[in-house]
Amino acid sequence: MDYVDGHHCHMFQCAAQMCKHKLRGVWRFLDKGDAKLTGNMWKHAKKCWGDDVVASADKANDVNKVRRTTVKGSLDPQLIMAAFERKGRDKVTYSHRQHTKSEARAEIVQWVSESKRPFNIVKDCGFQSLMKTGRPDYYIPSPTTVSRDVK
Repeated sequence: MDYVDGHHCHMFQCAAQMCKHKLRGVWRFLDKGDAKLTGNMWKHAKKCWGDDVVASADKANDVNKVRRTTVKGSLDPQLIMAAFERKGRDKVTYSHRQHTKSEARAEIVQWVSESKRPFNIVKDCGFQSLMKTGRPDYYIPSPTTVSRDVK
């Protein structure tokens, strides 16, 4: 329970480690006509957790079950590693054609994640030189973009 600008409200804290909302939660004002509506909470949950996690949580009948399975499962590092796992065990081959903008983003995000590099490495002069040699117009995303894509 809280008061914001003289209005009585409930404050719901977001359980996401990397909440995308600057308040890290949602206010629900109790002295307004829409006191029983939950649309803002739904929007916030979908933004932080994704549609599939929210739909799975909605189907569950027990809050504790949601906390143990759905929320934990969405943050499980094993699932993240599986997404980046190499499918074939054949020799790695390299293409002679330049990456598209989205391919470049994906490759850099994968490299930063797997090699545990800081996001700011994409602004490093040596990295820029290696990536742009022979391809001066090669797209390199900003550290903010890499950070957002990794999350």
